Amino acid sequence: MDTTKNIAVLFDFDGVVVDTETQYSIFWHKAGVDYLGMTDLENRVKGQTLVYIYDTFFPGKTREQEEITAALNRFEQEMSYDYIPGVLDFIADLRSHDVRLAVVTSSNDQKMAAVYRAHPEIKTLFDRILTAEMFTRSKPAPDCFLLGMDIFGTTPDTTYVFEDSFNGLKAGMASGAAVIGLATTNSREEIASLCHHILDDFQGFTYDKMLQVHK
Repeated sequence: MDTTKNIAVLFDFDGVVVDTETQYSIFWHKAGVDYLGMTDLENRVKGQTLVYIYDTFFPGKTREQEEITAALNRFEQEMSYDYIPGVLDFIADLRSHDVRLAVVTSSNDQKMAAVYRAHPEIKTLFDRILTAEMFTRSKPAPDCFLLGMDIFGTTPDTTYVFEDSFNGLKAGMASGAAVIGLATTNSREEIASLCHHILDDFQGFTYDKMLQVHK
């Protein structure tokens, strides 16, 4: 019996579908230095929602939050959203096998609107795009991936998560899904214990190879 319709693939967005993490690191490094005198803020906020970042690092700092939000909005309008090599071919292969596809991102709707202006086709590549507004707890909590499974009616045993950040990988593992790490943001060595398989990018990776990944 063909069970492919019961398989879901949940992609993080930044560092997995598009190559933006380096650009965000530059932005958050500067914000950390300018506002907090902190030189590693960029490493602490990867995979987190803006709400989490403000609540954790800028609590009660309304003026600073407003300034950072305005600067971030300008920054995202000018970012380049280049696809991770091979991801479009991999998505096409998954679609040919009737796999359900979703983006599960800590980015908010305003950021994704900038993405759609750069790549209008993004909306057609996936069945659903789940953004920060749709879940309460930020990664590394598994809520966002559990929501994806609930929407598609799949279980952890029939769901694959693709992530790059430490918090995202931890969220994927906590969801119970098979987790495939992209070594686009962190090294293979750094993410090895947080996933079941590692890719440098999607070139040459296929639906059949994905099914060979086991927890």
